[in-house]
Amino acid sequence: MPAERVSKGFKDISASFQINPLNDDLIPLMNATAIARSVRNLVFTSPGDVPFNPVLGSRVSELLFEPMDNITSIALKEEIEDTIKNFEPRVKLEEVQVTPDFDENQYDIIIKYIIIGIDVDPQQLSFALVPTR
Repeated sequence: MPAERVSKGFKDISASFQINPLNDDLIPLMNATAIARSVRNLVFTSPGDVPFNPVLGSRVSELLFEPMDNITSIALKEEIEDTIKNFEPRVKLEEVQVTPDFDENQYDIIIKYIIIGIDVDPQQLSFALVPTR
């Protein structure tokens, strides 16, 4: 008989630190929502931002100040892929799409992945990267 994959539950705290009125505890993020928040946070975290883990994060914020062109789009795509593969073992990365939006001066990002260990549909995370000071 083949071995069955054991499902896990993933839990994280919300960045809003909202309190549950019933038990006065922090409201947790569960499973797909917790993973999506983790992936997004990895992309927006710069190396050196996390104490005692100077390599955690991505160089995305640095790349946003490069000229907006296809070369920078490819560099952003590779940086996001490497970051997720190196620092988020709970997901299997399927695809990263980086599309420059020249009119809005931003990059539209779509990350598609499968969560390992729980039985959910493939996930998609979309957001915009905008250079800010």
